[in-house]
Amino acid sequence: MFSYVKSLEYPVKIKNTNPALAKFIISQYGGPDGEMSASLRYLSQRYSMPTPQLRGLLTDIGVEELGHFEMVAAIIHQLTRDMTPEEVKKAGFETYFVDHTAGIYPQFASGTPWTAATIGVKGDTITDLTEDMGADATTL
Repeated sequence: MFSYVKSLEYPVKIKNTNPALAKFIISQYGGPDGEMSASLRYLSQRYSMPTPQLRGLLTDIGVEELGHFEMVAAIIHQLTRDMTPEEVKKAGFETYFVDHTAGIYPQFASGTPWTAATIGVKGDTITDLTEDMGADATTL
């Protein structure tokens, strides 16, 4: 069971609209090594861990990643919430905007929608932990 605290772990207070920056940060939300993939990776891999302590550790990390997921969403929202049509066009944000306006949608920076195919769950402790460490090395 999870408990939800109704505040961000670290407050996000961005005052200036910047859809160009949001285009890059969106990959940290729903990209192949983003927070959505990380949280699901850990929460799925925990079942193959040989000890309760390791299962608990991966559960804790997976839940922490969900907190990161929420913070990244807040960043993207604040960067795009007051976009003007001119800013959308100048940033090259039109294709995202046509489909999602200023909604937060999990996708890669390239525009590819998030897919579960980006997470590795093999059921082998060493393989899964190695995959986790490799993904963490590429995140922001």
